[in-house]
Amino acid sequence: MTTARLSFLLTAMTAVTAGLPLSGQTYKDPQQPLDKRVDDLLSRMTLEEKASQLLSASPAIDRLGVPAYDWWNECLHGVARAGRATVFPETIGVAATWDTNLVFRMATAISDEARAKHHEFVRRGKRGIYQGLTFWTPNINLFRDPRWGRGMETYGEDPYLTSRMAVEFIHGLEGNDPKYLKTVATAKHYAVHSGPESSRHVFDARVSEADLRDSYLPHFEAAIKEGGAFSVMCAYNSVDGLPACANPRLLGDILRGEWGHGGEGRHGSGLRPGIRKRGAGGASGLADGEGCGHGPAPAADGPLQAGHARSAGDGALGADPIQRER
Repeated sequence: MTTARLSFLLTAMTAVTAGLPLSGQTYKDPQQPLDKRVDDLLSRMTLEEKASQLLSASPAIDRLGVPAYDWWNECLHGVARAGRATVFPETIGVAATWDTNLVFRMATAISDEARAKHHEFVRRGKRGIYQGLTFWTPNINLFRDPRWGRGMETYGEDPYLTSRMAVEFIHGLEGNDPKYLKTVATAKHYAVHSGPESSRHVFDARVSEADLRDSYLPHFEAAIKEGGAFSVMCAYNSVDGLPACANPRLLGDILRGEWGHGGEGRHGSGLRPGIRKRGAGGASGLADGEGCGHGPAPAADGPLQAGHARSAGDGALGADPIQRER
């Protein structure tokens, strides 16, 4: 449970509670400092309610007036799975233009439509999957081997071009209001994630420090420090022997320590099999071997201790491995 996550919920609640008596409920008062509102809301939540908000499909807390919210939304090259929308070229084609201003204008159009769609859904009382404002894009992994299978989602093989495109896309999605985010952008999949797709849950990516710093981190650093990406999704695989979703160096030392990221961290679609259980593939057993936990409860704790705010699937905190995956 993070300040950033609750801050987003409180912003969503502002419209719901507008004009209602506050009765000393500081968390409902948009005139109060955000940190004060978050502290007040946390003080009123039970442990079970806090745990429920770690799921992608976060249930409503009716007694506190907190609406349900599903954090899974997609807009890689247009708002997806939410009815009719403008469809732009796939990302790899946009990268071939080398036109960062074009990327910004495209993302601005996407976020315009995303906002309109979300407000219409809320007016209809709908708060389900693909109806929110937190988007799991851009995919800024490097595309250096066509066997990966998701190269069309990326800006190609070069970390510099990827960083320039990503920064402008994030700016277009999140807007420039000094107080409110237009939508939330999620830089994914952090880090060293670009195949093989068929074994993404079990393989262990081992790279030199030079490759890590020169190839696999620069565009993520730019997405955070220049783009201001509010959200980051970890990679499915392990990196240097530890699942990326429970990797203290990647999530703690680099992402939060070196780059100062204070927003959302999420594991991509529920707890990875590489965190939860030993598998025949070998690397999936690294969780057990490296102390990431035996069983659902310790496995859920590993990503949280490493810096995650929430699972990006319904499988957190002990359910079966999530089936819906992006």
